Amino acid sequence: MKPDNAQETVLDPVEQNGYQEEGLTPTGLPENAFRELAADEEYSPLMHPAHEQKEVTPYSVITGVIMAIIFSAAAAYLGLKVGQVFEAAIPIAIIAVGLSNALGKKNSLGQNVIIQSIGACSGVVVAGAIFTLPALFILQATYPDIMVEFYQIFLSSLLGGILGILFFIPFRKYFVKDMHGKYPFPEATATTQVLVSAQQSAGAAKEGGQAKTLIIASLIGGIYDYIVATFGWWAETVTSTASAWGQAIAEKTKLVLSCNTGAALLGLGYIVGLKYAFVIFAGSIFVWWIIIPLLGTYGSPEFALMEPDMIFKDYARLIGIGGIAMAGVIGIIKSWPIIMQAVGLAGRELKGNAQTGNVQRWQLDISMKKIVFMVMLALIAVLLFFWFGVIHTFWQAAVAWAVVAIIAFLFTTVAANAIAIVGSNPVSGMTLMTLIIASAIFVAIGLSGSSGIVASMVIGGVVCTALSMAGGFVTDLKIGYWVGSTPRKQETWKFLGTLVSAATVGGVIMVLNKVYGFSGPDALVAPQANAMAKVIEPLMMGGETPWILYMVGAILALILNWLGVPALAFCLGMFIPLQLNTPMLVGGAIAYFVSNSSKDKALNDKRRDRGTLLASGLIAGGALFGVFAAITRFAGFEYTTPGSEKLTQILGCVAYLLLIAYLICDSCRAKKDKQSA
Repeated sequence: MKPDNAQETVLDPVEQNGYQEEGLTPTGLPENAFRELAADEEYSPLMHPAHEQKEVTPYSVITGVIMAIIFSAAAAYLGLKVGQVFEAAIPIAIIAVGLSNALGKKNSLGQNVIIQSIGACSGVVVAGAIFTLPALFILQATYPDIMVEFYQIFLSSLLGGILGILFFIPFRKYFVKDMHGKYPFPEATATTQVLVSAQQSAGAAKEGGQAKTLIIASLIGGIYDYIVATFGWWAETVTSTASAWGQAIAEKTKLVLSCNTGAALLGLGYIVGLKYAFVIFAGSIFVWWIIIPLLGTYGSPEFALMEPDMIFKDYARLIGIGGIAMAGVIGIIKSWPIIMQAVGLAGRELKGNAQTGNVQRWQLDISMKKIVFMVMLALIAVLLFFWFGVIHTFWQAAVAWAVVAIIAFLFTTVAANAIAIVGSNPVSGMTLMTLIIASAIFVAIGLSGSSGIVASMVIGGVVCTALSMAGGFVTDLKIGYWVGSTPRKQETWKFLGTLVSAATVGGVIMVLNKVYGFSGPDALVAPQANAMAKVIEPLMMGGETPWILYMVGAILALILNWLGVPALAFCLGMFIPLQLNTPMLVGGAIAYFVSNSSKDKALNDKRRDRGTLLASGLIAGGALFGVFAAITRFAGFEYTTPGSEKLTQILGCVAYLLLIAYLICDSCRAKKDKQSA
């Protein structure tokens, strides 16, 4: 491997950050980084597009691979043991920044993007694997003839990840360039702020203040989240059921209001903004304040005995799954011209009629001809894997192959849309729907029982990893777009990160199954895999499937689309628990207030951008310290609350209000004079 032929010329800080002193925001990015561009306006990235940049070097590749191995093992271990899957992109970006500063590397931004891009494969591959494949071990306790091999876990993760990369590349330009400013990209925003902070600290002194602001916000958010998650000094979730009157209302009507008090979710809501946050929250309210009370009050007697959380998990949430699936279909129909454009481009390149011209470095993708060739190879590999490694009957393997290819390709845009809007990929919901569709098809062609379970779960693993990768990859490429990385290099080296992550997570799952197991009193939690197992068993063993709930969600999504409401965002709110959606609305309301806190539009813009920097810090700190908190809890540290539940609830409200006050007050410190921002 040879490093890029990168120029060593150091650009001055003004040129490095947008070419002109005017046009920088308090975030360090160009002024038009987060808004829609005018008809004749162009976005200029931080790294000059006319210059070659240091990106792919032995240092960046080796460091990225090490990050992929470490975080794949950590994410799989903690996700299965604690039941929480942390996002690896931000912690890896923080480590990359720290390493480059410690080693005194100049112009390290491009290398840090590659480190983050390779390393971030860990989180998306782990999510695809542990959401589905441990279900085989769970069901193995009931059906001993179910056999699970390492190569099945490894290849389903690897091939799914490769398909996710290849299927998304043709849509890169649409999502990251054509839709610039139309999506909030919350996770990409936070990660970019972390990466840019390293460049700023090496630049002009005035730019160092922005990095300092980000670091302080990260420490506040990280320490805040670590204290509540590790020591429980205040309630992590404040809920109406903690009071006597709230409990009485919940018992009688199943009506509950809850809010997670974490700093990371508050920052996420700020970046998402009030529009989408309100739609997401409306979806939650529809489920928690209408569907669940109706089921609890007028449903069968068993609903009256159930807690609202159980009604949500076992029944109401399934409506959201149906809605997500239909919203995905609607999204596919709306994106059909874009899909056809990508297919048409591939056809023209194969015929040798592709458009040629002087394409700028930061807009170069892997050629469509190579993409088509690699897609064909990947699909052949998937077919052979299904035939020789899973199903062993060619025509049934061919049917499974067709299901995977169609669903993975079509839902690629849905996964990318979800990440671009709310920073959360509904991959588990889409995978559940894939399992339901695939299982119904398999039963119809005579593939059921234990062999059908194995086939469905392995296929679900491929699709889940493909969609998880597509959603995560749009974040990487948006980061690269903002800073001016070369997409082709990000795309090429993403395959290496996927290979390393798939091998690591496969080994970790096999080891954890032998050491702890996935069934029994001391087994690993694996909540998503348990949900998959609960869905797949009745389908393959002749049980009852709640088709009516899926149909209700699908019809609701159609009505929402007809009314002009973003159906995917609304149905995401129905699928994600209420306590995680309420802080999104709080953060979005803060963003709206800060953006309209004065009569001076220029000042409002500066306050909004400073708030974006602070919110990014809260997300980054929460993500990094969340890893520390999970490790602390796994190590066996047991905390005791410093008082009654009522006291911790009160303290939770106070702490949350103080955090809100910090975000508002510090955002409003931005001055109209750029020098003092």
